[in-house]
Amino acid sequence: MFGIVIATVLIGAVGCLIGFFLTFSAKKFEVEVDPKETAILEALPGNNCGGCGFAGCADCAKAIAEGKAVVTQCPVGGAPVAQEIASIMGVDAGDETRMIAYVRCSGDCTKAKDKYIYSGVQDCNAAKFVPGGSHKACSFGCMGFGSCVKACEFDAIHVIDGIAKVDKEKCKACGKCIAACPQHIISMVPYDAAYIVSCRNEEKGKDVMKECSIGCIACHICEKNCPEHAITVNNNIAEIDQDKCVGCGICADKCPKKIILLQPGEVRMAASNEE
Repeated sequence: MFGIVIATVLIGAVGCLIGFFLTFSAKKFEVEVDPKETAILEALPGNNCGGCGFAGCADCAKAIAEGKAVVTQCPVGGAPVAQEIASIMGVDAGDETRMIAYVRCSGDCTKAKDKYIYSGVQDCNAAKFVPGGSHKACSFGCMGFGSCVKACEFDAIHVIDGIAKVDKEKCKACGKCIAACPQHIISMVPYDAAYIVSCRNEEKGKDVMKECSIGCIACHICEKNCPEHAITVNNNIAEIDQDKCVGCGICADKCPKKIILLQPGEVRMAASNEE
């Protein structure tokens, strides 16, 4: 009986000693965390999507707190989160332009031609390795197998009629769809951009017409008719400078291939002026 008591006391003493040692070590080697970093982390949405360019929200918060990243670093949180973080950091968030992803291709099943019938793995990155780089006649167009859809964590992109379409209201501009697309036809555009050239084919006009009925043929008509000089043709593709574009729609009206598209939900300035 005496031995049991001794053993119990000894075990208890060892436990207390270990507890004291662990407490001392925790205090001794504790890594101090900037209170701002903790507050910023709590303000971030917590998606850990990597759209900010960091491994996750914790790394993003640390970078912002250390001044190595801007308060608008998180594309998912947008302006509300940026304002909250700016308040924590004691700075002005400024006017942030909301960005969204846009798939620059209109070659759906009725417009883009196929070179052959593809029946392999339903993944764009896998299909990229087939003969010719794609079963599509246009080697620049959307393959329609949804690698971008799988990458999106916000259900903001779906394949419709053979090409990917972005829901601008759901898009958080995290950039994962851009990284997933082997065709490099997804880019960030301003949420309120009125007109966008929905094609990325860099071939000459005569070759484009053989591949797709709606592809840009680099005719320069849009460039010549834009009163704001907001559109230029480079590498056989028309590009709109969204900072100069006023949404008049003249380029879209003049485009013979009708590849300059009005974003869903936007209102043509010209139309409203006529009213």
